[in-house]
Amino acid sequence: MKRLPILFYFLFLSVFAAKSQTTVPVQYQQLVSKLADPNPVNQIKNTGSPNRLLDFAKSMLGIRYRSASSSPNRGFDCSGFVNYVFSNFGFKVPRSSREFATSGEAKKLEDAKIGDVILFTGTNSRSRTPGHVGIIYSINGDEVKFIHSSSGNAKGVTISSLDEGFYKKRFLKVVSIL
Repeated sequence: MKRLPILFYFLFLSVFAAKSQTTVPVQYQQLVSKLADPNPVNQIKNTGSPNRLLDFAKSMLGIRYRSASSSPNRGFDCSGFVNYVFSNFGFKVPRSSREFATSGEAKKLEDAKIGDVILFTGTNSRSRTPGHVGIIYSINGDEVKFIHSSSGNAKGVTISSLDEGFYKKRFLKVVSIL
C-alpha cells in the first residue's frame, strides 16, 4: 500500500520533468519568431523609404545620454544610438563614430537623403576626426535635421538642425547605409 503513493509521486515527477524539457522559454520563442520573420533589411530597401527606421529612432526621443552605452534602458552615446537603431533592422554598422567614416557609401551634403548617417567632428572643430554621428531625419530645402544622442544642452536623444549651434562648422560628411 505504501508503494502506491511513491509510484504516483515518481510518475508525477517523470511527467513534470518531461514537460519541462519540451517547454521553450518565451525569450527563445520570441528570438526564433524574429529570426523567422522576413528580413527587415530587404523590407526597407524594397519600400525605398526609411520611414520605419526613423519612426523607431523617434520612439526613443528623450532617452538620456550615457557615455559608452548602446542600451535604451541605460541611455545612449551618439554612436551607440545610431548602432542600436540600424542593428534593430538587421544592418551591421560600426559602434564608434570614427568607424562610421569608413563604412557605407560616402556622399556630399547636397546628395544626402533621409536615413543617411551624418558625421561631425568632436567638440573640437579644428580636429577633423569624427567624434559625433546622427541620422538624417528631414531635409527641407537647405535645412537638414538629424536625430542623435547629444551630450550637449539636450542631454539625450533629440532632433537638431544642422544650422543650430556649431554643427555646420563641425560637419564632416554623410554616409549612406540603406
